[in-house]
Amino acid sequence: MARYSPSIQDLINRLGALPGIGAKSATRVALHILNMPEEDAKGLSDSIINARKNTFRCSVCQNLTDSDPCPICSDPSRDKTTVCVVESPRDILTMERIHEYKGLYHVLHGVYDPAGGKAIADITLNQLIERLTLHPEINEVIMATNPTIEGNATALYVSRLLSNSGIKITRLASGLPLGSELEFSNDYTLTSAFKGRVDITS
Repeated sequence: MARYSPSIQDLINRLGALPGIGAKSATRVALHILNMPEEDAKGLSDSIINARKNTFRCSVCQNLTDSDPCPICSDPSRDKTTVCVVESPRDILTMERIHEYKGLYHVLHGVYDPAGGKAIADITLNQLIERLTLHPEINEVIMATNPTIEGNATALYVSRLLSNSGIKITRLASGLPLGSELEFSNDYTLTSAFKGRVDITS
């Protein structure tokens, strides 16, 4: 038998299905929401609906945005000759946090992971290739996929795919430990990895 009423238990279950939220955290958040003033709870609900309704992928970099092109792609001060390839939109926030990189981005929305059911067609690699074709001013692609087996395999696949393009393909340095994720890297480690990125073209 559920500990709470069906409607409360449903809210807990839905919150618990979110990444990084366990059963205890889901229960705590659910009860907090129920204790919020009605206006605040409605505002939270409306913000979720509006974000779902108004957010889409940038036609240039595939990052989540509510304007096209996104603010980074449309910023005239960004270096248009460099594209940093990341796995997810949250990785862009991580990169921007260190104020080291001034170029553009491309979001793959995943990595090549056959065992996990993620094929090349399931990530935005075709959009990246098309972008590089349309913008010959791009002379470096920085592979900033996570230093996992799948992230490394994806970086290697891209480097081989672009081996004859004349574009320099680099990878963040090994200051990032194997199996870790960019999101959880401290600023010093990430800055060092960025400065020490290595050429993986050959």
